[in-house]
Amino acid sequence: AKSDHKLVLLDFTGSDWCGYCKRMQAEVFSKPQFQDYAAKNLILVELDFPRAKPQSDAVKKQNQKLASEYEIEGFPTLVVLNPEGKRVANFFGYIEGGPAAIIAALEKLPKS
Repeated sequence: AKSDHKLVLLDFTGSDWCGYCKRMQAEVFSKPQFQDYAAKNLILVELDFPRAKPQSDAVKKQNQKLASEYEIEGFPTLVVLNPEGKRVANFFGYIEGGPAAIIAALEKLPKS
């Protein structure tokens, strides 16, 4: 992230049970407008907390550690880090307005 001068977007999600997480995936993350923006400006990291989907113990442990570190209390939660790894924003819950709303919010954040 540092060498690319990109923000890091940590997506804490429950992909197989959280309704608003599924909406974020369908209405934001899967859309070309967001994908094009992300390719140029973000490093995307999905941290999934599924209930039925199998997940290795190592991944579970890593995700739990990060959820604890960033004080995640619900899903979906987006945590944005600057290129140096410092948290610059949290977004809790579903964000209305599709890709444009999230892109607008991300554009307001400091890149350093």
